Amino acid sequence: MAKLFEPFSLNHFTVKNRIMMSPMCQYSVWDEDGKPNDWHYVHYISRAIGGAGLIMMEMTDVDPNGRISVRDLGLWSDDQIPAFQRIMDQVHSYGAKIGVQIAHAGRKTESLELTPVAPSAIPFSDHYRTPQELTIDDIHRLVDQFGQAAKRAVKAGADVIEIHGAHGYLVHQFMSPLSNHRTDEYQDPVRFGAEVVQSVKSNLPHGTPLIMRLSAAEHVEDGYSFAELEKMAEAYQKHGVDMFDVSSGGNAPVMANTFPGYQVPYARALREHLNIPVIAVGMLETPELAESVIQQQHADMIAIARGMLRNPYWANTAAEVLGGTIQVPTEYDRAFSKEFIQRPSNVLV
Repeated sequence: MAKLFEPFSLNHFTVKNRIMMSPMCQYSVWDEDGKPNDWHYVHYISRAIGGAGLIMMEMTDVDPNGRISVRDLGLWSDDQIPAFQRIMDQVHSYGAKIGVQIAHAGRKTESLELTPVAPSAIPFSDHYRTPQELTIDDIHRLVDQFGQAAKRAVKAGADVIEIHGAHGYLVHQFMSPLSNHRTDEYQDPVRFGAEVVQSVKSNLPHGTPLIMRLSAAEHVEDGYSFAELEKMAEAYQKHGVDMFDVSSGGNAPVMANTFPGYQVPYARALREHLNIPVIAVGMLETPELAESVIQQQHADMIAIARGMLRNPYWANTAAEVLGGTIQVPTEYDRAFSKEFIQRPSNVLV
């Protein structure tokens, strides 16, 4: 069997294959209340039906002022839990696991109704507003909000939690010399992120994995180096991170030179340096390439983003190509070769 379709286990968590749907903002909340709606319901459940082992819900904000836009998801209130639970229950019924990526946009807040905040009063670019510098009390409140959001996600049924520490959002902003010019204790690039990790971990049931997405490179000369990132990741691991989701960029208005697999070397290097499971991302949508990443032990899972937007059934399509296990409800049996179909006991029929 293709390695891509072997189960993966971490702590008390087991996912049926090595394929994760990458978190991708939908900007589709109707009433600006942070609650997922029918669009999100169809969006996520169709990928569970399509064979993904792990669905990672999009960037979900811990504070209403921490959204990129007023149409983003949020878990800053208990009132939001039922809408998430509705989706998670159905994802589980199709044999997939589901997680929530919790975050704060910081200086990358865009909606004019919201106020950008950051470690330092440095705008992301000339096209963004200058953020307000966070006070120590603000920082302590945000750390607690990350933990409370994780607690709500678990109550809704999340199997894993991912902290967004990449792509130029608030945790990443504290990590980077591009955006953190503080002179107090939070000038330490790891301190805020480590406190967030501890806050989240303390609100998770024992054995629930904590994933953290990191930008391995900033793609600008004045940003942190990969060697510095490795040291920061090592600190996060010591504070409770179980797995890293390794991306790059996002904290400066520059574009990296992209090509299929361009971020895999970062994932492999972090995996080897820390002896920790990693998720590789970045244009891995060719089944053969995704399989190669797992076969060569460059990563433990792969995440598919735009490829899964184009094809909700990417995982089952890859299974046909690679001879892996296809898991679909009986209504879709006629679309696939019968010898590859497997029916998990908890899949609806």
